[in-house]
Amino acid sequence: MAATTLNYPDVAARPATPELVPHWIGGQPLEGAGARLAVLNPATGATLRTLALGGVEDVDAAVASASNAWRGWANTPPLRRARVLAGFLALLNEQRDALAALVTSEHGKVFSDAQGEVARGMEIVEFACGIPQLLKGAFTDQVSTGIDNWTLRQPLGVVAGITPFNFPCMVPCWMFPLAIACGTPSCSSRASVTRPLPSSWRGCCSRLDCRPACSTSCRATRLPSTRYSIIPTCAP
Repeated sequence: MAATTLNYPDVAARPATPELVPHWIGGQPLEGAGARLAVLNPATGATLRTLALGGVEDVDAAVASASNAWRGWANTPPLRRARVLAGFLALLNEQRDALAALVTSEHGKVFSDAQGEVARGMEIVEFACGIPQLLKGAFTDQVSTGIDNWTLRQPLGVVAGITPFNFPCMVPCWMFPLAIACGTPSCSSRASVTRPLPSSWRGCCSRLDCRPACSTSCRATRLPSTRYSIIPTCAP
């Protein structure tokens, strides 16, 4: 039987001083004043990066940023929100192997398993792109004498997602893309410091800033920078 070869993307050599992975709050990278945690390659034990741990002040800043953005984003038509997610999906597809390589280097999954995880996350983002249809309400006339019944789906506030370590790409995609599609700004963090939210999300989701012309590298859509914040993990 012929052997199957997987093309594993090259990971650039790390500098002598590991890169700091900051928080992403209000469209800006913030180092914070908290402790630092080394991000290790579980296969070699080498230090890949240094992670900024969040504290109460960092969480408050992320929630305040999201709260300030809530009303404007909630009033954005669902179709425009879906276009933002379509741009994000395009970026994920473009960077899928690079994301999988980061999951492998930071979490120890074999590359094919990491590729599958990224693909599962992309499926949820693809689902979120259909939010204009999913948010439609319903109306029933005369459910009882003189009584009508209807449903109306409206965004109510900020959503927080606290995710486990074992699926660092897929599980966050269960949360923040749907929250953003539904009109609710989102904050993401990790459940513990044992395995931090990988730097792959910092690199990819930071493009949700969409400043000059891109929503996650999709040049046709925009998402204001305060709609999504990342606090890689919180100090115990």
